[in-house]
Amino acid sequence: MTQRVLIIEDDKDIIDLIEIHLKDLGYELDKAFNGESGLEKALSGEFNLIILDLMLPKLEGLEVCKRIREKNKALPILMLTSKSEELDKILGLEVGADDYITKPFSIRELIARVKANLRSIEAIKNEISKAGELNELCFDQLSIDMEKRKVLLGGKKVELTAKEFDLLSYFALHPGKNFTREQLLNTVWGYQFSGYDHTVNSHINRLRSKIEKNPAEPRYIKTVWGVGYRFVEAEELET
Repeated sequence: MTQRVLIIEDDKDIIDLIEIHLKDLGYELDKAFNGESGLEKALSGEFNLIILDLMLPKLEGLEVCKRIREKNKALPILMLTSKSEELDKILGLEVGADDYITKPFSIRELIARVKANLRSIEAIKNEISKAGELNELCFDQLSIDMEKRKVLLGGKKVELTAKEFDLLSYFALHPGKNFTREQLLNTVWGYQFSGYDHTVNSHINRLRSKIEKNPAEPRYIKTVWGVGYRFVEAEELET
């Protein structure tokens, strides 16, 4: 089945460059040159990935991202940012983007990111298969249905993006294990590029805001100072 990618970008040269390479790889590309038309296409079409520039005419990329997330939690969104937009990178991730790449970028890195974001969660599926017929993980009030990709907290459904679910699932499959940000990027996002700690940190913050009673004192996703993060062990919840 052909993967469909929507790129929302006002720079025609960038669109043409991406289009050439994605088509060579067999992807189908649709494009929009401003935020309004991009949002309309994103909400009305069937796409496997959105490549979204932050600086857009008519409607800014952050607002486009936010509105897409209000309607579609699962659609992967890859942001394009400039080096000077440090705050926008964080804001974009906080409103629901799955990943970002900084301009100017190499086309090789962009293609690697596109492939990684379109890739199914094979690594996590492999972890589940290794664990046997394990379909549901329970940690006190938190329940994760791996097959249905559904999370409940105290019996109430928690709305997660696809990448948030992947990250939570991977954590929950390895309770007590310490992970660096680089390890999480490699496994959950599927690439090995340095300098993208914001991606992991922002997803951790978003997850904590949804599953933790007090995100400032997390019960499930612990910070390991000087290392990264770990998921709580069942024995800790009992105490």
